Amino acid sequence: MKERPRLLAVFGTRPEAIKLAPVIRALRARPELEVGVAVTAQHREMLDQVLDLFDLTPEYDLDLMQTGQELPDLTGRILGGLQPLLRAEQPRLVLVQGDTTTAFAAALAAFYSRVSVAHVEAGLRTESKYSPWPEEINRRLVTVLADWHFAPTEAAAANLRREGVPAGRIHVTGNTVIDALRMVTRPDHRFRSEALAAWLAAAAGRRLLLVTLHRRENWGAALGDICRGLRDILAEFPDTALILPLHKNPAVRAVITDTLGAAAAPERLCLCEPLDYADFANLMGRAYLIVTDSGGVQEEAPSLGKPLVVARDTTERPEIVARGGAVLAGAGGAAVSEALRRLLTDDALYARMAGAGNPYGDGRAAERIVSVLTAAIFGH
Repeated sequence: MKERPRLLAVFGTRPEAIKLAPVIRALRARPELEVGVAVTAQHREMLDQVLDLFDLTPEYDLDLMQTGQELPDLTGRILGGLQPLLRAEQPRLVLVQGDTTTAFAAALAAFYSRVSVAHVEAGLRTESKYSPWPEEINRRLVTVLADWHFAPTEAAAANLRREGVPAGRIHVTGNTVIDALRMVTRPDHRFRSEALAAWLAAAAGRRLLLVTLHRRENWGAALGDICRGLRDILAEFPDTALILPLHKNPAVRAVITDTLGAAAAPERLCLCEPLDYADFANLMGRAYLIVTDSGGVQEEAPSLGKPLVVARDTTERPEIVARGGAVLAGAGGAAVSEALRRLLTDDALYARMAGAGNPYGDGRAAERIVSVLTAAIFGH
């Protein structure tokens, strides 16, 4: 029997797992391919939630996460862990996603082993070396190493062409996060977290503000400013309730809990543990509007018709800002609270932003990626 070509997907964080899960499932539906999964566990607990949700069992788990890990050390451990694995597996290609340290180090490890690289979510740029840090440089380095570039939008593809990537290696597919979102959101979703379900029941009738904050550029004073702005909004608009799933990073958690922890009555403020992806995606669907410094949420919120306030100075996802569905408010608390104030008082503005539509795809990105890869592998 002819041996099937083997592909290896490598990821380490929850967002990577969410965005690669639809691709891995679509690849595994092709009997002519063999698809393996290796995880670095750059983020251990939050990654495991997604593996369970999408029923992904890694063949290889490097389990590299360490408390207080520094990027140079993590990069070295990923390279050291993947090199013997690649020598043993000898895959036809390595599949990576996005802009994490795992994505960059896995692409570099594949290059050292003379293995082709396919990059999902290619071409995102802020044109600012340190914003976001280290993601902007990670994705640029993966671009140099990759052989297939799966751009989520035409704007991302244009970035790649401008940098000299041959047009024939670039494929506009949409973003796979929309595929994942459609897999898990439903009107009759029952929240797995009983505490979340109880809080939502207590907050019923109020306009729900969903907030996620974790980016390095917001650590420290900027994060405290944003939280003070959110505290002002809760005081000014008693018909609102705010929920903020806390990131695992202790520096982030401490600032948020110290600044925002007693800002409102318990039925109006919930600082909760990170939610599994199904609960979080359906919580987005229940929200009135969303405040975030996350990348993925900027793609997911428009699919659910939710106006978005982006608490960052730059974004590699400018399409939704240009379309009018998001406000790039900056990292200052006053700017974020002013954007929220406008949305909470101007019904026409809210309606325009909610109706801006989704520029990031139709939920068939994984199908397009698999079609390109199988054609390349089998020559048809």
